[in-house]
Amino acid sequence: MNKTPSSIFKKALSALLLGLGAVLAVAFAFIGLILILYSGRILPGVTLNGIALGGLNRSQAIQTVAASYSFPQTGHILLQAGEQSWMVSPAQIGVYLDTETTVDQALQIGRRHPLELIQTALFGKATSPVFIYDQRVALQYLEQLASLIDQPVKEASLSIENAQVVVNQGQIGRVLDLSGSLQALGQQIRAMQDGVVQLAVTEVAPKVLDVTQQGEQVKAILSQPFTLNLPAAANTPTAGPWVIQPNVLAGLLAFSESKDGQAPAYTVEVSQPLMTAYLQTLESQIDQEPQNARFIFNDDTRQLDLKDHAVIGRQLDLNGSVSAINEQLLSGSHSAELAITSTQPQVGDNATAADLGITELVGEYTTYFRGSSAERVQNITTAADSFKGLLVAPGATVSMADVLGNITLDNGYAEAAIIVGDQTIQGVGGGVCQVSTTLFRTVFFSGYPILERHAHAYRVGYYEQVNSSGAHNSQLAGLDATVFVPLVDFKFKNDTPYWLLMETYVSPSNYSLTWKFYSTSDGRQVTWDTTGPTDPVDPPDPKYVENPELPAGTVKQTDWAVQGADVSVDRTVTRNGEVIDSDHFVTQYEPWPDIYEYGPGTENMPPASAN
Repeated sequence: MNKTPSSIFKKALSALLLGLGAVLAVAFAFIGLILILYSGRILPGVTLNGIALGGLNRSQAIQTVAASYSFPQTGHILLQAGEQSWMVSPAQIGVYLDTETTVDQALQIGRRHPLELIQTALFGKATSPVFIYDQRVALQYLEQLASLIDQPVKEASLSIENAQVVVNQGQIGRVLDLSGSLQALGQQIRAMQDGVVQLAVTEVAPKVLDVTQQGEQVKAILSQPFTLNLPAAANTPTAGPWVIQPNVLAGLLAFSESKDGQAPAYTVEVSQPLMTAYLQTLESQIDQEPQNARFIFNDDTRQLDLKDHAVIGRQLDLNGSVSAINEQLLSGSHSAELAITSTQPQVGDNATAADLGITELVGEYTTYFRGSSAERVQNITTAADSFKGLLVAPGATVSMADVLGNITLDNGYAEAAIIVGDQTIQGVGGGVCQVSTTLFRTVFFSGYPILERHAHAYRVGYYEQVNSSGAHNSQLAGLDATVFVPLVDFKFKNDTPYWLLMETYVSPSNYSLTWKFYSTSDGRQVTWDTTGPTDPVDPPDPKYVENPELPAGTVKQTDWAVQGADVSVDRTVTRNGEVIDSDHFVTQYEPWPDIYEYGPGTENMPPASAN
């Protein structure tokens, strides 16, 4: 019986599929064997600039990497400022090898995907060292050099020695430009090689003049300190006064040339560029943005109760201040008022609810945070207070990052757990995202346009709590928002013709944060729908990290496993039956492992938590 082409083809296809199955079986067996043999060790084929790391555990790899990269300690960077020079190593200016991150990256190679593992084992894969450049260290070093580089300009060669005015040779004023020098230094650091860096130095050339007749005038000027004051009408809080000591003032003096007939005449005054530079150091103490008054809506009287006074903006007028100083200096006075430009805020203390169109509660939402540490509660309270009584003008955009400002210990924040990238760490401001999530939901359900929103890397239990007892509702997944100042922000717009007043209330005893919006309703309605968490992904295996600061045998859980999932949330905003806005938020949460830290010598590790 003759075989038909169809039967031949079917048999060939069957043989091919069996062959492919065998290949896949071998491949998966190979992958499993490699993962077992190299558990806790870097996979074979992984190199770091030619250095083989395969087979090394984390501690061995850290030692190998640390011993192989000595550039931060042995490199040479020559800093030059004119004829002066200083030889430094990269380590002296804040460059160091982050061996742990370098090794952690190497440990992850080949473990993210089976194909990556096979490629790494068969063909090898190179990783790169991670260097960290701490500009604060470089700035401190440059500030030390500034004491060797900086020198005042000596216009007309006048100086003070032992409280006496003397005439010296002219001297070029030099000031190390820290910002420009730091930028030049950064360019060299990025090259990661030896080199020469020309420091940025600002120079002011003097005039060599005969100032014998001006000597007595200078003596009178420098006979006592010179005081700078804000005008009495400047808005509180006041700053100053600032006292310029005679030895400092001498370095700020210059001489201007004027023509009287045929003979030149010279008068003493402060140097415009040098005094301007000095005044610029005061700007951070003087300048302030105008701030609207803050109010609380009185639900009984339906009027506004003043919470915080409006702040009149002020800005130091550099040119006007230099002119005022010169005028007083030459008149024989030893004090001057600085010139200030004032800016009135949009909303003063006397604004009324009717003036602003604030007549009712238009939105309210409460989130819960049972189980939070005292530090996290402190951060929630501090961040929420930044918004209490805040007014948003019609058509204005609210940026959480702008309102929060610097999240630092000095501004009332504490260290607590924060999510950075793919890890949870201790950082200043942990808990601020409780505030951003609450604001996001208040905006969401009030129907205002959302301009920028970022979800967390993984599902956070706090944001799915529905009451003070800590009960959860997974339908709240996908309604969180993270803020990491200044890189990640949450923004929304007040697209109504009325001012919007925000109020925040934190109850540590009730584990709650309530956000209220007061304005005038324009009739908008919000409908929404959510898929809830879909396509769940089980957490990866627990991660164990050695912590040399823990006692031997001690195990501490620092993170808890959570499933990954996808969530889609839709929002429709209508007014009088017409759609005025619609949103589609898609959030992809990563699966998250249990993470344990253990002390050196610990043998028994806990199992993964139940999911």
